[in-house]
Amino acid sequence: MAFTLYKLRFLRAFNTENIRFAANSIRAQKLRSFLTLLGIVVGVASVIAMVSLVAGFNSSIDKAFSQFGSNVVRLRKFSPLYSAGGGTVPPEQRSRPNLTTDDAEALKHYLTLAQAVSCHRGLWWGSGVNVKNSTGDEAYNPEITGVTPEFAVVRNVEVEDGRFFAQADMYHATRTCVIGYDVVRVLFPKKDPLGRQVYFNGVPMRVVGVLKKKGSVLGDSLDNVIYIPFATFDEMWPWIRLSMWENLNIEILPRRAEDVPELIDEITTVMRARRGLKPSEPDNFGVESRESQLERQRTITNGIAAVMILIASIALIVGGVGVMNIMLVSVTERTREIGVRKALGATRKDIAAQFLVEAVTLTGVGGIFGIVFGLGCGLLVKLLSGFPAAAPLWSIILGVAVSTGTGLAAGLWPALKAARQDPIEALRYE
Repeated sequence: MAFTLYKLRFLRAFNTENIRFAANSIRAQKLRSFLTLLGIVVGVASVIAMVSLVAGFNSSIDKAFSQFGSNVVRLRKFSPLYSAGGGTVPPEQRSRPNLTTDDAEALKHYLTLAQAVSCHRGLWWGSGVNVKNSTGDEAYNPEITGVTPEFAVVRNVEVEDGRFFAQADMYHATRTCVIGYDVVRVLFPKKDPLGRQVYFNGVPMRVVGVLKKKGSVLGDSLDNVIYIPFATFDEMWPWIRLSMWENLNIEILPRRAEDVPELIDEITTVMRARRGLKPSEPDNFGVESRESQLERQRTITNGIAAVMILIASIALIVGGVGVMNIMLVSVTERTREIGVRKALGATRKDIAAQFLVEAVTLTGVGGIFGIVFGLGCGLLVKLLSGFPAAAPLWSIILGVAVSTGTGLAAGLWPALKAARQDPIEALRYE
């Protein structure tokens, strides 16, 4: 037991001594060490910063999908790959029949696993619709969407004041609207908006509800929105219903999250039957869950991150070559020191450990600076833009492991070269 404790103390002192030698060597060659560390610092900082940005992006996407409901199933005219500008729409998909409100009614009637079915059509910002109050103040390009009453259930819309639409608003195409926080802030900064008029290109719309504030995702506000009854939307912009592009979105909320796959099968069966498709014919509509959309988005961002990290790894390779080079130079410069240590009883393992620890210390210091700079970049982005960039703990551990591993790989050959020095020849070296 006493021998074991003595051995552990000896090993601890041995490691401490090697680290002290390494620190003295770095201090003795400050400029050379700094230039050598630069590649390690840049590589590790790039990896940490990239992981921080990807983690922040995924966090924002998760937040956006949670606002819309991750279990919602979406029925669209085009396949998921081409929906919402995902790519150039092939001619075959352009000729597909438009979705209709009759499709939504059929889904309400036949689906057994659906809690609610909603329809909506939209005008995106920049649509040319001026939204003003009675004194001429204008909202900044709000997103205008025509929705059914079920939209509030499917999208988990929360009304902070007033009410959402009822079926009577649909039947009578009432000129009413529910507005988001950004619209309230611009048009009614010091007034209660309920019951007041908002003018769409001069057409009066009465405010019946105010939405709860949601914030923003990736710099885009979720509160710069206006909802109007679906029937009113079709009355005001009838040409959108006849457009060949994706002009109607049908969204279905399952009764339970685990019912999503079976619900997609039900939707597919009902739509194929309504369109008279033969078993050999492909679907002429697109259906996808929000969760699969989220997974696809994560796959894309993670793929981009992998490529960027691979590029950043080149800096680590360059840094590793620099460390190997400086360690080989150090072995040559300290040949006499090696001879003296061997003459005093140092073994090959002692010499190899000394130079290997020096290489690991060198890259470890670079890794620490790289982690600090990488975290600083993420924090700077967060402070300047509000983007939720944050490095997870595993990325910091990865940064330490990569820098240490680079030191081990780069320092192994110089350490072995030093250990193989003949003490007699080393003492004669000038």
